[in-house]
Amino acid sequence: MKIAKDTVVTLKYKVSEASGKLIEESKEPMVYLHGGYENTLPKIEQALDGQEAGFECTLNLQPEDAFGQRDESLVRVIPKSEFPPGVKVGGQLEGRTDDGTPHVFHVMKIKGPEVHLDGNHPLAGKALKFHLKVTGVRMASGEEIAHRHVHGEHGHHH
Repeated sequence: MKIAKDTVVTLKYKVSEASGKLIEESKEPMVYLHGGYENTLPKIEQALDGQEAGFECTLNLQPEDAFGQRDESLVRVIPKSEFPPGVKVGGQLEGRTDDGTPHVFHVMKIKGPEVHLDGNHPLAGKALKFHLKVTGVRMASGEEIAHRHVHGEHGHHH
């Protein structure tokens, strides 16, 4: 079966920096609903469209095609006194951007009375290399299409 809109794609992946340094390798296969549902990067969908199980490729993506450029307006330093007790490095908090839009921020470091937050994706601003191997393709169920994501094993569970 060929990968097309409303198919469920199962793949294994490796993500590396442009230099080749491994960032992440899938332990479990990634499963996503193909066809513009924003379940993976658009350039990945473009590369896989029309392919079948067994297809392998390596994509070299610039930041704008991966996780975007860094936005320094999403970096914040907030007094620790404004946080509940137990704030920890690596934690995530919902805050607001400069225009008031809700946004998730990551706690990067705590330095004395200050908490340093970053609302950028951890891989923003980086050119990345994705090695992909398609291990399965099937038709999506009507429910998966209606919900805009995969259900069941390795997918979303309700």
